[in-house]
Order: sequence, then structure tokens, then C-alpha cells
Amino acid sequence: MLVDGPPRGGISRRSLLKIAGLGAAAGALPLSLSGCAGAGGSSGTTSLRWLANKPEVLAAFDELAAQYNASQSAVTIAHDGTQASIVPQFVRGAPPDVACYNYNLETSNYVRGGVLEDLAPLPEAKTINPAYQDLVTQYADFEGQTSVLPWSVTAAGVIYNVELFADNGVEVPTTYAELTAACQKFQAAGVTPIYTTAAATWSLLQGIWDYATGSGADVPAFFEEKLAADAGQGPTFLETFSKPWSDAIALRTYFNPDFPSRQYADGNLAMGQGKVAMYLQGPWALGEIAKTDPDLELGTFSLPMTEDPDDRAVRVNLDLALWVPTASRSVGDAKAFVQWLMQPDICNGYNQQNLAFSPIQGATGTTDPRTAGLAPYLEAGAIYQGAGTFVPNTIPLANYIQGALVDGDAEGMLRTLDADWDRLAKRSALS
Repeated sequence: MLVDGPPRGGISRRSLLKIAGLGAAAGALPLSLSGCAGAGGSSGTTSLRWLANKPEVLAAFDELAAQYNASQSAVTIAHDGTQASIVPQFVRGAPPDVACYNYNLETSNYVRGGVLEDLAPLPEAKTINPAYQDLVTQYADFEGQTSVLPWSVTAAGVIYNVELFADNGVEVPTTYAELTAACQKFQAAGVTPIYTTAAATWSLLQGIWDYATGSGADVPAFFEEKLAADAGQGPTFLETFSKPWSDAIALRTYFNPDFPSRQYADGNLAMGQGKVAMYLQGPWALGEIAKTDPDLELGTFSLPMTEDPDDRAVRVNLDLALWVPTASRSVGDAKAFVQWLMQPDICNGYNQQNLAFSPIQGATGTTDPRTAGLAPYLEAGAIYQGAGTFVPNTIPLANYIQGALVDGDAEGMLRTLDADWDRLAKRSALS
């Protein structure tokens, strides 16, 4: 993951890349691609490598490649589901011809570097909900181009046990006070209010940290200003996130007592056994929970961190996005495949089947009751990308979150984060 946000001055593009970006290629995994054909197939067709390596849906991508290959005879799509790093592929001049890949800080460097095709001329680009397209430019932009098209948007929040809520007379909380009252009621009934897996630090980063800061502060505005400021200037983590993060830390009173040692699998199991009222995880956990009890009735809601219900918002990420490198062996054919993937029946169908949201305007959001509670937020544009996704990996934010939850020092963690950020910014200014 790399540092990002719109390149608006302050920390330069070049410096950001030097500190946390493509220089990492030296230590990246070696390029290892099996079964990928060259530009020309044995039958004279054009063969393109399609990188789509989301592990849990590789079979679905295989099927899509087969469907496309059967639909025409000019191009053969070779699906590449390997987990090799993309960075060395670009460095060696052999990037995928087209990708359907998580849009994150790493990918934003390719946008920033101008090595991706402009997809704005495609008619399908105009069908995307602007609120989702804006998520791309929060990280990076290149000369106003549309370098990336969102394809699958996932939303995450508080997974809850519907039966436990009903049995204990608890309504879905809409304010922080209602949330703490619900926790107290569950605790009095002998039910674990919130199961937390602090040993899996990533679950804290995307969970309590991102949910609390996103519903208690304006994350995109903060990072836009933060990235534009010189070291030691602009808003601080302490002043912006102190209230929601302190309130989040206070919730540890309602965690499972062994939360510092619990892993992701432990949380899924406890939730599946019906022992837990709430679990701060994304839709990816639902399938794992169902392995224990496929009939368990679950729902999801936005974590409330203020006393105004209208402040609630949902953490989203571009789980999958489409892009075409300028070095593609056949840019025109790659774009044609992108257009095929953007057809509503293809795009919407994938998202419905995988508890995600289609980026196409007017598309019906997920109807699965386990995630349907988040749909109104996406429809209203009350969404944000997590605060953790804007922080470079050179700052061990996940470990800081873990430490703060264990020792209860919210402000100390934020001061450390401010100091690390400023040190990184000063280093980049001198480079």
C-alpha cells in the first residue's frame, strides 16, 4: 500500500513515490505468471492477460473469461488469478493487459504516474455513479483523466445478531448513547456486546478505527487538507479524531475480555455460534460465519459515533475496479473487454451474488438482508473511504490501534501518529 490522496501540493508526488511507492519493487515478490499466452494466439487471435485475483471469486472470473471468449473469436482472455505483486510487472514492462483489481493506494500510483489509459471516452464511463467515481480521485488524479472505472463497491459496518437484539429488546442504535445503552443491556444479560479480534490488527484498522473516525469526522476533507499542508501544518489527527477515537476506545469495556489475543477466525466462530451481539467486520466475514450456522439471522448497520443520527455514514472501498495500462499489448481489445464487463447484467449480477454494490447509476443495491441495512447510505452518498487507507504502511497504524485499545490511551496514539506523519513529510520535502 502506498501513500495517497489527491496530489495537491505539500508532499510532492515524486517524494510520495520515493518514500512509499514503486521503490518497494526491489523487495517485491518475483513475477510469476503461469498459463498466460502471448500477444498472438495459436489460431491468430489476440490473447490478453486479464488480472483478476480476488481469491474468493476466482471461479467466477474464470467463468466470465470463458463467457467472453465464447461470445467472439477475435480475442482470447487468459484469466490470471495469481497473487504476484503488480509492481514488478510494471517495472519490467509486462503489466496485465487489463485488470479488475482492488483500487487502493498501490493502484493510485499508476494513476498518478500516467501509465493507465484514459477510459473517459467509453460510453460506459458515463454510466457510473459520480459518488463512486469520486472515490478514485480522492487518492490520485492524472490530468483530469478517468484512468479507473469502479466495478464493485463493498460496504462494511457492524454485523449484528438479529435474534439477540429482538430477544433483549434492543433496537439498532442510531446514536452513540444508544450504542452504549445497547452494550450495557447485552452485558447485563450475559451476552458479549462487541466481539473484537485485536490479534488480527488488520481487523482493527478496517473496523473500529475506520468506522469510528468515518462516522465521527470528515475523513476525505481532513486528508485533502493534510496532504496539501507542509510538515507540521494543517489539521492534526489529535484535534480532528480525538473525540470519536476516545469514544471508540471507551467501547472496549464491552469487548470480549480476551480481545487482545483473539484472531479473525475466533470472531467468525463466536458470531456463528450466536454468542455475540455485534461484530465490526465487512461482508467478507458473512460467508465464514455461515459455515458455523448458515441459518443465523444477521444484519448490518453503520456504527454511530455522535448524537446526531444524520452523521452516520458507511465505510466503502472499491473492491474491484477496471483499468488498462498504456503498455497493454492491444489497448483497443482491452477496452472492448472492459466495455463487456461493464454491461449491467454482468456487473450488477456479480455484485448481487457477492454482497457488494454495483457502481452503475440506478442499479439495485444488494438485496441480501445481511447487508441491506447499508444500502440507504450508499444510495444517499453517505460514504467514505477509511482513514486508515490514506496512511502509508511506513507508519504502523494498525499496531498503534492495537496498543491504544489494550492500554486505553487514545490521545497518546494520535500524538504519535501526528509525529510520524510530520517526520515522513519532512523527509519527503528534503528528498
